[in-house]
Amino acid sequence: MAIFFNLRKKLTIFFIHSKSSTMAVNQNFQTLRLDYLSISRAPWKPAQLKGTLAEQRPFVVTYLVNSCSLSLESAIAVSEKIQFQSPERPDLVLALLRNYGFSKTQISNLIRKRPKLLLSHPHNILIPKLEFFRSIGLSSSELARTLSSETTLLTRSLENKIIPTYEFLKSVLLSDEKIVASMKRSTWIFLVNPSKSLIPNVAYLKESGVPQNCVSLLLTHFPEAVMQKQESFCETVREVKEMGFEPKKSTFVLAIHALSGKGNKSIWDKCFEVYKRWGWSKDDILSAFRKQPHSMMLSEKKIMKSMDYFVNEMGWPSRAIAECPVVLFFSLEKRIIPRCSVFQILLTKGLIKEDSSLTTVLLPVEERFLERFVSRYHEEVPELLSVYQGKVKSEGL
Repeated sequence: MAIFFNLRKKLTIFFIHSKSSTMAVNQNFQTLRLDYLSISRAPWKPAQLKGTLAEQRPFVVTYLVNSCSLSLESAIAVSEKIQFQSPERPDLVLALLRNYGFSKTQISNLIRKRPKLLLSHPHNILIPKLEFFRSIGLSSSELARTLSSETTLLTRSLENKIIPTYEFLKSVLLSDEKIVASMKRSTWIFLVNPSKSLIPNVAYLKESGVPQNCVSLLLTHFPEAVMQKQESFCETVREVKEMGFEPKKSTFVLAIHALSGKGNKSIWDKCFEVYKRWGWSKDDILSAFRKQPHSMMLSEKKIMKSMDYFVNEMGWPSRAIAECPVVLFFSLEKRIIPRCSVFQILLTKGLIKEDSSLTTVLLPVEERFLERFVSRYHEEVPELLSVYQGKVKSEGL
């Protein structure tokens, strides 16, 4: 280990003094070659390399550091996966990536994960894929961000993998805009084998009576749910049906998403226990789930904070929230507290009835709420708007 760090120190000093000169590197690196080759290989393996490889690696390491912005350690590791003696092809690839908007960091990340891309033919391999993704609507920044994070996409066959998947998605989603939205949710939509998941799962949805617009909703916003193995997906669909969901409604596919995969099911179980702690029965929980499937995907912290405010601060019955679970999605700071503060002032002053429900306070759009609860009582309570905006505290009014 001490030998390795000593060698790395020598190499670092060497790179600094080489001033990025490839010729100087090739000449001076010879004194370090034997140490370099023995250390770069695992010590328990014989460091027997062909002469050609031994001559190439110092050049490759230098190129990766100077042209691709890799650290010396990363460059040494990557040099075991790629060999070249001339910078001509790699230079063309790097210039192409920069031209398509890839940043230095994104290029470095791309090459570190997929070093063989440096030897790809720019015009025959890379440009067709880059142009394809740009043609369906990815902006330059989205293209660079997507492909540098999911580098496998650039190794997929355009004709045999990417385009067939695109054609299937287009037949279901009908627009490139929705395909791009789905891809942003999960780049794996272009990596899975559609014949093993996407195609049979979409077919099963249609057989189950799910209309086109709902299939599109699921595939656009929650593609990972449709990418499950066929057996697991069909089991989830049957479970959702048994819970009383109507296939023709959007809540059906939202419930599929909420119950898809081990991760989501674990969250569902956790939410179930949290709601039970607030006195909800199993029927209450399932009723709320049928109304708002994603109420079973909220974090424990979000549920607890909202329920605590509704029940302990506002005095509303816990089960009233089960009847209108959409209120759990609202921001406590931006919507719930400002509106409830106004409501409490009006209630205290006897300007509204005590039996006003939380739905009349929390559900209306902002314009309607202001008209009904703020502007109407401006003369009686001039400070209402300031309270709503958080500029004045409600205590004492």
